[in-house]
Amino acid sequence: MKEIFTLGTSTRSLEEFLEILKKYKIKLVVDVRRFPTSKLFSHFKKENLRKILKQNQIEYLHLEALGGFRKGGYKNYMKTKEFKEALKKLMKLAKKRKVVLICREKFPWKCHRASISQKLEENGFKVIHIIEKDKTWQAKKSKKVQLSFI
Repeated sequence: MKEIFTLGTSTRSLEEFLEILKKYKIKLVVDVRRFPTSKLFSHFKKENLRKILKQNQIEYLHLEALGGFRKGGYKNYMKTKEFKEALKKLMKLAKKRKVVLICREKFPWKCHRASISQKLEENGFKVIHIIEKDKTWQAKKSKKVQLSFI
């Protein structure tokens, strides 16, 4: 089973961020922020991040088509051709190298990374969410339960 990681940039220092990428041997950072910038952490601005990663022999790709904040909600957006094509591109890339999806939110269950992860798992990927350098989390597979009300 092919693995893919996710990571929230949150309030991490550049050093901490790079340390995490190196620990998990990440070769490609796929930025799934709709607006890849940061007012407080300039190292997470797209143009800066791209340069920093290149200096550390890590590729960078901004996949805006997987970004959140969509009119009509993200779940509806996931049904679009644009989303599906971007997801296919991501899966193709992840079959060739170690990939991490990044977004701002630290916890994946509070973020659209959870929705992307669910689609990846449906397509045979093992998704590992990096919370801290030495702490990961994986969503539990749950059977869909249908509730009935009497």
